[in-house]
Amino acid sequence: MILAYTSNTYSAGKMLFSASQLSINLRKDFAVCCQDNKWDDLPENLSYNKIEPTKGGLSQITEICEVNDISFLFIQLFQTKASLIKKALEDCRDLRIPYIFFKDDFDLMDLSKIILPVNFLEEELEKAQFASAFGRFCDSAIHILQANDYGSKAATNVAKMKELFERFSFVVDIEKANEDSFKVEKEAVQRAENENAGLVIVSASREYGLDDVIFGPKEYHLIKKSLVPVLLVNPRGDLYALCD
Repeated sequence: MILAYTSNTYSAGKMLFSASQLSINLRKDFAVCCQDNKWDDLPENLSYNKIEPTKGGLSQITEICEVNDISFLFIQLFQTKASLIKKALEDCRDLRIPYIFFKDDFDLMDLSKIILPVNFLEEELEKAQFASAFGRFCDSAIHILQANDYGSKAATNVAKMKELFERFSFVVDIEKANEDSFKVEKEAVQRAENENAGLVIVSASREYGLDDVIFGPKEYHLIKKSLVPVLLVNPRGDLYALCD
């Protein structure tokens, strides 16, 4: 099931219709959870299942998703205050599903082209299964932006992703980025609008350092600046461990 979580129902129309269309493409049920409980403000021509909000709001989003077997999550950003985005990111740290923060001023989500920045971290491979789903079920062209590193790890990740994608018949192209692994995601977000890409797929931070706590993690800055939706995938802590 795909869930759209709205905190301001009146202005959530584009997010709701984007999520509904994705549910049709992926052949999944569609549900809405209204934090403000203003169900009458939802578009009349929207078909959805109803999930009641919890008293804890977004802080209980992991529990909501697990109880209702959610496989993909849209979260409305009707305000872009730094404190709200950072709090929302913190609330989503334990999610094991992909999630999108959708700003009210976004257009309807266009999945004809997706940018997939790839750096040297091994958890980047987790993004491939979701990119593959967009290619297979939404006819998305996948544009891989490979980090411009001296080492071979980013190239190895790209090669493994390509091996998966070649099993299917959607369009994939690979380009070497101008930036290295530490800035390739920022480059992808900056290029998305000019290249008519409707989505950027990014791995969330493994863990927060002191700078992330004070200034916000990398995904905060990407979401803040992006003019298109950014899909976040949390690294699986049970699959990866930091090396000495």
